[in-house]
Amino acid sequence: MLFQGRRSTGSLDLEAIEMAVRAAMHQAGAKAIERLLQCKVPGDQERTLPCSCGACAHYREQRSKSVLTVLGLCSHCGNGQFPADLELDIHQTGFSPGVRRMMALVGQQSPFDHGREELKVLAGLEVTTKSVERVAEAIGEDIAQREHHDIQRAIQLDLPLVLADPVPVLYVLMDGTGIPVRKTETAGRKGKNDGQPARTREVKLGCVFTQTGWDDEGYAIRDLDSTTYTGSIETADSFGKRLYLEAWNCGWSRAETKVVIGDGAEWIWNIADQHFPGAIQIVDLFHARQHLWTIARSLYPLDRPLRIDGSYAISRSSTTA
Repeated sequence: MLFQGRRSTGSLDLEAIEMAVRAAMHQAGAKAIERLLQCKVPGDQERTLPCSCGACAHYREQRSKSVLTVLGLCSHCGNGQFPADLELDIHQTGFSPGVRRMMALVGQQSPFDHGREELKVLAGLEVTTKSVERVAEAIGEDIAQREHHDIQRAIQLDLPLVLADPVPVLYVLMDGTGIPVRKTETAGRKGKNDGQPARTREVKLGCVFTQTGWDDEGYAIRDLDSTTYTGSIETADSFGKRLYLEAWNCGWSRAETKVVIGDGAEWIWNIADQHFPGAIQIVDLFHARQHLWTIARSLYPLDRPLRIDGSYAISRSSTTA
């Protein structure tokens, strides 16, 4: 059909050819995977499996299953077992591990419906918006459980020591910001203004990075690709543990100089004192300037030139002090 169109019009639709070739390759690949995944009938010694209820599940029949991809029954409790599904990591799902990985990736980067469209355009996969949401949330919950396990190990000082080169200077930076959420997630929460309900939830964010150089003006230059991030909507106490784990994984125990940077909020310095004792505490440059400008504006409310000079004088005196 594609070549017939070229003969009739004299032109070639390259995009149509690309999509047709991709569809053909998908069909060929699906046939190959189908042959590879065909299971033989189990032998007599393989027809009984232990069940979680304590009894045994007995082989009944083989059943086909459709899987989007890049049996037994316990007579005691009635729960079915599907050994092949467990082995292939497709238990209770119709999506292969590779497809679920792609669904989770697009689901965490954009709205779920947008992710569905991306999968269709980029991978030729037809999925529903709801399936993208479910897979992304399920994998997110699994990641959260793994993080919680690692955080508990960090609390118990059960983290492995890494034998590697020392880190000259390691920085930990944290802040909080409001993000819009559903009304159900702000129910009962006070807003910033008296009598007004909350419209956002505070997400606490942190990053860990290194810097080993400075520019011509003396400002530190962050090392390329050294930054890692973490964040969550949670209490300061829980976030402090999360950030400590991130810093540890980045070499906190090997850092020769340790620095915590924040905007001056009390909860930030509380985390610094509790989880990063002995670290140098620095108010970030933007907020330091903001505080200086507030002081200068109070000293010279009607004289902007003096306000600027006063802010500069205060910064100089603070530096020399």
